[in-house]
Amino acid sequence: MAGISSLGIGSGVLSSDLVDQLVAAERKPAEDRLTFETQKNEALLSAYGKLRSAVTELRLPMRQLSAADNLTAYSATSSNDSVEVSLDNSKAGRGSYTVEVLALAQAQSLASGTFADKDATTVGAGTITLKSGDASKTITIDGTNNTLQGLANEINESGIGVTAGVIDTGDGYRLVMSSEETGTANAISLTVNDDDGNNTDAAGLSRFAFNGTTSNLTETVAAKDSQVRINGIEISRSSNNIENVIDGLSFEVKEEGVTSVIKVERDLGAVADRVQSFVDKFNALQGTIDSLAGYDAEAGRGGILNGDSTVRGIQNQLRNLLTRVVPGLENASVRTLADVGISTNPDTGGLELDRATFEEQLEQYPDDVTALFAEQARTSDSQIAFERSGTGTVPGTYDITVTRAATQGSLSGGAPVGSNVSITTANDDITFEVNGGTSVSITLDAGTYATPQDLVDQIQAKLNDNGALQAAGTSVAVDLDGTGALRFTSEKFGDSSNVSITSIEDGSAYGLAEVTGTAGQNVAGTIDGKLAEGDGQVLYLGSDRGDASGLQVRVTGTDTGNRGTITFIEGVAERTVNLVTRILSADGAIASRTEGLNQSLEEIQQDRLDLEERLTSYRERLVAQFSAADALIAQLNNTREFVTQQLAALAPQNFNQD
Repeated sequence: MAGISSLGIGSGVLSSDLVDQLVAAERKPAEDRLTFETQKNEALLSAYGKLRSAVTELRLPMRQLSAADNLTAYSATSSNDSVEVSLDNSKAGRGSYTVEVLALAQAQSLASGTFADKDATTVGAGTITLKSGDASKTITIDGTNNTLQGLANEINESGIGVTAGVIDTGDGYRLVMSSEETGTANAISLTVNDDDGNNTDAAGLSRFAFNGTTSNLTETVAAKDSQVRINGIEISRSSNNIENVIDGLSFEVKEEGVTSVIKVERDLGAVADRVQSFVDKFNALQGTIDSLAGYDAEAGRGGILNGDSTVRGIQNQLRNLLTRVVPGLENASVRTLADVGISTNPDTGGLELDRATFEEQLEQYPDDVTALFAEQARTSDSQIAFERSGTGTVPGTYDITVTRAATQGSLSGGAPVGSNVSITTANDDITFEVNGGTSVSITLDAGTYATPQDLVDQIQAKLNDNGALQAAGTSVAVDLDGTGALRFTSEKFGDSSNVSITSIEDGSAYGLAEVTGTAGQNVAGTIDGKLAEGDGQVLYLGSDRGDASGLQVRVTGTDTGNRGTITFIEGVAERTVNLVTRILSADGAIASRTEGLNQSLEEIQQDRLDLEERLTSYRERLVAQFSAADALIAQLNNTREFVTQQLAALAPQNFNQD
């Protein structure tokens, strides 16, 4: 800074060190205050971060308990390790099943005859259509791949679920292939188009033919389905994993000739474990609050959040929610957490779980305990089912009125089906459009169908096996209407449900032609006296429609008029999840406090910048003042020296003589 290096020359006192000392003295109180405020705000931010984490940890166990499926846990045991059981809690129920393993599923294996060399010996030329299950591929064998190894490579690259290799038997080489999947449905078929003109002989490419008419390969392992007997009923599957027999259960069988007793029982302990997890997380939150907002009487000081309104608000909201009677359960056997053995420790404010009491209540009153924690709805009409609630649905009881039942789209033939209907290649193909977007083509088996029901069974079997319907997750039912004509009915309900025939070769023999079906209708009615919307069988209210806003029910059956009531219950866990979500939201209490603290830190940083500017100005002012004073002192010193010299000159000349 200009002039600061010359400070003190005139006076020897007004130096740059003195300026630094004065500036430092001006800085200290302000800087100490800003440092204190920074540390305080950062400590508060850290405290709110810990509080936020503890509140967040409470959400997961409560979210688990808010799902009714997690309050109806089951466990399954098998008396034999060779029969493993898997369980889907959402579908399982109590039961005991005897499983006898009659046969295990096998994957088919085939082997060719012996060849002198795998790379040099030619195997012929032409095409082979390879098929396994629903997949098929035609491969071309020519001069680029007409060896045993070349054929194996082509099979492996076909991607249809068949693997191939070449083995050295010691006497030559053989091609072996296996289906990747077990079961008769995945058996391998090879149909040859041999360039030598003969597709079935034991020469050229025909040596690899293996289908329903020609078997030039050796079947070393036959394709086989698994067979089990469950409670005396025989079941067959293509794999050793037995599914879709008993709701919620699947079995993996590993050994033939064994018997296992499968028992499915309520797993009360598993549910108690989930409740204990909630208790533990709540107590951890309480411990965090105590450390941040409690008061240490011995030390005589409180935590950094002691007396904080945000903490008190969170505590009060949780306490009120966890101790009150759940609305809708006022007259139930289980109404509060205390009824299931969850009590509050008066000394710590934490929760304690009496597992024995909880498991006893769950065993005796499973429906009420489920409602205590999870979202639930109870209907007075067995054909009204709760689908879901909305964010605005208020617990309560609401009337249901149906003015129109939902219907399914359908199509009926134009004439009754007679006896002895003949199906040939001239009238075996039919293409449907199902539910406005799925094209379904079937080819009926040739033959004479003695009765109309025989033809119904044939069409139904073809539709049941149709991949397009399976991919769309829907189905079509076939029967005879009142006139004896074929009738096709979509599984789906509502105005998007329909069945139409878009193409048919010649359906005159069984009364069908290209025709558009009759679309279904959506359910219509009211919920809580307010006009509801319909989507298939689902009747629902949109948002901002009063206390029942967002409520959805499924209406089955054909009855119209008053269909009773639905009582919506929002359990403790569901309400806690909603409360925690609000607390942690962007406009929640914690976010509001942290936003204010961050804003304060920004203001403190600005105050620091302002302080630096003020001190810079103060320093400049001191330097200017000191420079002026120093110049004046220097001038006075010069004047003093001049006067001194003049006085000395006026003294008598002999003043210093003897």
